[in-house]
Amino acid sequence: MSYLDPRMVTLIGIPGLEHLQFWIGFPFFAVCLVALLGNIILLIIIPAERSLHQPMYIFLAVLAATDVGLSAAIVPKMLAIFWFGSCSMTFDACLAQLFFIHALQGMESGILLAMAFDRYVAICDPLRHTSILTPYVLVWIVLVVVIRANVLVGLLPILIKRLHIFHTTVIAHSYCEHMAVVKLAAEDIQVNKICGLFVGFTILGFDMIFILVSYILIFQAVFHLQQKEAQLKAFNTCSAHIFVFLEFYVLAFFSFFSHRFGHVAPSTHILLSTIYLLVPPALNPIVYGVKNKVISKRVAHIFLLNHGSSQ
Repeated sequence: MSYLDPRMVTLIGIPGLEHLQFWIGFPFFAVCLVALLGNIILLIIIPAERSLHQPMYIFLAVLAATDVGLSAAIVPKMLAIFWFGSCSMTFDACLAQLFFIHALQGMESGILLAMAFDRYVAICDPLRHTSILTPYVLVWIVLVVVIRANVLVGLLPILIKRLHIFHTTVIAHSYCEHMAVVKLAAEDIQVNKICGLFVGFTILGFDMIFILVSYILIFQAVFHLQQKEAQLKAFNTCSAHIFVFLEFYVLAFFSFFSHRFGHVAPSTHILLSTIYLLVPPALNPIVYGVKNKVISKRVAHIFLLNHGSSQ
């Protein structure tokens, strides 16, 4: 059955696991709470603490804001589906959710590249670190990251809007993802597929390649250091970013390729793609909080203060 210009779509959640969705919602809700709490704390601490007014932590604050937005774009509707059976959504709202999710993903990838560049300059050219990464340059880097993600991802809903004939308006997913929406169409979607691949590789592929190049150069510089202590200190400054980089890109490319070329069960793909979007925002503030003594002390101070005032 075909639909002409659908006004509403239906998200079924996790196909095959509908009977478990109510319970699946609780761990996702817990992860979302951790993500929101952790990233909001970072957004409070970093502007307030002068010692953290450095490029790495300014980028971390932008990453935290992006992660808050990503959690807010996905979780409310997903939990409404899981807990209340609120599966309907206007087609335009679905496209808006699609845009925000993928644009925020693109911004997160760009910020990870900016953080890798900061680590490269800090280790390979430390004397010029402050002269290269000036406040003016930082603002421009963030602006380029935001504009690039919004312009490229903005092509996706525009191309979807040109489709008018659909097999169905039922989306076998817990949120509006690009290919899940495109596959509803009963028309030629080759342009949409090509554009999706182009956007994915232009953002994720480009960023991953340059992050890898940055770390090859960083490791070369570190191995040329004479003292073991200096080598360990250099590796320690990069460890948090390496962990965040690996968790983001490994899950991203698994989700990206399995949806297009793989033979993964729909329920497995949807669970993994949702974990990919929600777990990094929860882990990022924990990783950086543990690695940075100033952040961990301020977090401990906030909770001890609240605990003391509640007694």
